[in-house]
Amino acid sequence: MSPRPKTSLDMETIIRTAADLADRKGFGDVTLANLAKELNIKSPSLYNHVDGLPGLKKQLAIYGINNLYQALEDAKENFSKKDVVLALSIGYVGFARKHPGVYEATFNAPDPSDSEVQDAGSKIVGLVLDSLGAFGLEKEEALHAVRGLRSLIHGFCSLEQKGGFGLNLSLNESLSFMVEAFMAGIAARRC
Repeated sequence: MSPRPKTSLDMETIIRTAADLADRKGFGDVTLANLAKELNIKSPSLYNHVDGLPGLKKQLAIYGINNLYQALEDAKENFSKKDVVLALSIGYVGFARKHPGVYEATFNAPDPSDSEVQDAGSKIVGLVLDSLGAFGLEKEEALHAVRGLRSLIHGFCSLEQKGGFGLNLSLNESLSFMVEAFMAGIAARRC
């Protein structure tokens, strides 16, 4: 049996490899054994870097949330302030399409109340709250709107990933229609 080649192992390499594994094979296939195989190491070596499978999934969730945040930031750069909520929605769906396993990891942290997970997620909430600023919503109303938008977009992503849209209609047009209707509803509440 030939010796395994030495791999420079650090947290960034581990998480990027776990993310790639999640996107290629599904979030459920992210195990220490599968990750070790991808890295060409033995599973116990991972314990020097992560606190078991829960620690790995926590780090993968944070990685995913941070990358989703960056995708949202990038998406809003190409749109006017008037259309920024639509831009964020398009960026969100684009991220879920490109990184389905990592996207699933973002809402499967072992402990969603963990402060590191919360800190990562709060950046996204803040970004969406800022984008809703033009509607003049009070703090609590704005948070309800963020929840509503996330629910719409996550539902859309989930249905799309599960093949739930069988009609021969543009998914991107459906997404735009849905978000514009949601925003029109919020605007109507403010009148």
